[in-house]
Amino acid sequence: MIFKVFYQETTNEAPRREYTKTMYVEANAVSEVREYLSETTPYMIEHITEISGDFLEYEKENNPDFEVVKP
Repeated sequence: MIFKVFYQETTNEAPRREYTKTMYVEANAVSEVREYLSETTPYMIEHITEISGDFLEYEKENNPDFEVVKP
């Protein structure tokens, strides 16, 4: 499964929509994504959602920075 992760690069400020970034992680469950990110990144995770089907194809086609991270 592919998960889209919304995050902020800083953890010492209140989240601001303008600074929200995304990454894509391949994992079996949201808990696996959270565990991986807690061990490898200092980011503030805002939201994690599974993407598939048409939504996944849209992300691939319309996001030039689309890259899937595999823990």
